[in-house]
Amino acid sequence: MTVEAVLWDMDGTLLDSEKLWDVPLYEFAEKLGGSLSLETRQAMIGSNVPTTMALLFAEVGVVPTPEETADGAAWIMRRTEELFRAGLPWRPGAQDALRAVRASGVPMALVTSTERGLTEVALDTIGRELFDVTVCGDEVEGRNKPLPDPYLKAARLLGVDASRCVAIEDSPTGVASAVAAGCTVLVVPCDVPVPAGERRIFRESLVGVDYDVLASLPT
Repeated sequence: MTVEAVLWDMDGTLLDSEKLWDVPLYEFAEKLGGSLSLETRQAMIGSNVPTTMALLFAEVGVVPTPEETADGAAWIMRRTEELFRAGLPWRPGAQDALRAVRASGVPMALVTSTERGLTEVALDTIGRELFDVTVCGDEVEGRNKPLPDPYLKAARLLGVDASRCVAIEDSPTGVASAVAAGCTVLVVPCDVPVPAGERRIFRESLVGVDYDVLASLPT
């Protein structure tokens, strides 16, 4: 295919940051007097803040007020920012793949469910100069992944058709979003398995990925 743009997910795709998210999520569940199961934690991967908070409160049997939900989300974001600033690990091959694709001259976007404030912290590690566009979870009017809106917005901002883009994702939620937008998706699972399906090509890691690899993907 002729790849007109490459759209990268962040957590679990470029950065091995889901393990950092584990810390405040498990801590907050304990603050509420409960615990977070592995099953519920995995259901949060790739999701947005409202979904994560709903799952978390339900897990511990608490029906929160809107204020309690907002306060909890703010606490988790502050704690996660502390961890992000302490150091963000890359996924295998991600840093080299990102720079190799950028060197081809193809337009690139970062498309993440993470909110803008925390994404800006992560971009200090990733390199904001590598992206023509960044779309964050709080910039899609409540229509985050798994809905197609984040990927459609990125393609629109780049001036390309989403069907001519390759998205690179790790989670079922993110893959569903990219597929729904019409992208071809290179799937590199991280913490949870991703089911097979249309326009999904699987790879064990990003090691060796460059523009030619992406252009050779079947549509």
